[in-house]
Amino acid sequence: MSHRDIVEVEEPNLLEDLFPHEDVPRIAFDSKIYEEINGEVIEFDPQEALKREWLITDTTFRDGQQARPPYTVQQIVDLYNLLAKMSGPNGVIRQSEFFLYTNKDRQAVDRCRELGHKFPEITGWIRAHEGDFKLVKDMQLAETGMLTSSSDYHIFHKLKMDRRKALDFYVHMAEQAIENGIRPRLHLEDLTRADIYGFVVPYVQRLMKLGEQAPDHLKPKIRLCDTMGFGISFPGTKLPRSIPKLVYIMNHECGCPPDRLEWHGHNDFHKVHINGATCWLYGCDFVNCTLLGYGERTGNPPLEGAVIEYSGLKGTTNGMDPGVISEIAEYFRHKVGFDIPSNYPFVGRDFNVTRAGIHADGLNKDERIYNIFDTNKVLNRPHAVGITDKSGIDGVVHWVNDYLGLNKEDRLGKLKLVKIARWVMDQYEDGRITSISQDEMETLVKTHLPDHYAQRNIDTTT
Repeated sequence: MSHRDIVEVEEPNLLEDLFPHEDVPRIAFDSKIYEEINGEVIEFDPQEALKREWLITDTTFRDGQQARPPYTVQQIVDLYNLLAKMSGPNGVIRQSEFFLYTNKDRQAVDRCRELGHKFPEITGWIRAHEGDFKLVKDMQLAETGMLTSSSDYHIFHKLKMDRRKALDFYVHMAEQAIENGIRPRLHLEDLTRADIYGFVVPYVQRLMKLGEQAPDHLKPKIRLCDTMGFGISFPGTKLPRSIPKLVYIMNHECGCPPDRLEWHGHNDFHKVHINGATCWLYGCDFVNCTLLGYGERTGNPPLEGAVIEYSGLKGTTNGMDPGVISEIAEYFRHKVGFDIPSNYPFVGRDFNVTRAGIHADGLNKDERIYNIFDTNKVLNRPHAVGITDKSGIDGVVHWVNDYLGLNKEDRLGKLKLVKIARWVMDQYEDGRITSISQDEMETLVKTHLPDHYAQRNIDTTT
């Protein structure tokens, strides 16, 4: 083991190439990634993966409606409009998936199409039933997803079929789609509990062979469905749970290229976000998400998380507007009535709020110390301090200065705010157990700093 001495520096090394405060922190790679597959060590190069066109797809109006009362048509239209705004001119949020079964479903599709957005492209979702296929034809959609159960749990116990009958029927449905000018996206339901070489590989190979005779815009696409959240991102794990192995097998043993491969995960084991990002790196270009991660049972990859992850990995938003994330959160709160957990990353009311006095002291000295990035610039959400018994005078100093909009030399110091801080501490010494509210803090500022309070009101109304 080589001995290292401390290196003194004249200026702090803030590692700003990795942590540019005005933007999302960078996720950088300085080595290759290795995975052993069928006895062979396979090299994956993150730098090559970053050159591919990674994309996000949305299933807020399909899987996202399987865990809640249905959205109204107007809510779907409004949220779809916000998705298009966030997606930007390059269509990074490439597609949005819709149910087609009810009149309301079809009305929502028509209303969203009337908006005229190129992206996200509207696609359908059906079961692998002959009758369901008519819905897609009637709606004149260019692409639809089709549920094709892939594990023996589903094939034998749910569908009451054997593997051969299931495979032949699924391929028949894909043929019907192509013959009618509709691109089939085959959803490999319960893939992470399936017999990969006994069923999945022969099935996908048949689909790829079918695509050889089809034009590019009709070639089958594959969705990898981690229906129960069993997928694992770690190298070295066994099939069928290994995401690196699954993606590699799709690419190299089934012949499905990255731009026709999509990941759809669930969060039963708290792995949904990292599993989606892992797929991008190993050879799958599309990650399927929902707004706020809201989906069946424990939910799907949160779309807003994918936007931030994309930016961190790629070093660019590629035209996306992450500030729309905050607009979407406000819409869910006020129009949908969705109670977002206060500590939920990027959208919770308190995701960038500190209540610890020692952290507030750090924020007073340099925002970068305790804010993940410039949340005001990236998300239109300035950092904040919540006042409790743990805030101390440093928390009060930060809250009051932010409230008054004072910067640098104009900021008030501790001596001017002792009375406000004393009032806060007296509350808790008398047995209070709730946070100090915004209204209470405003009243304290008005009482103890009347001139500053009056000036703030002038500044905010002119």
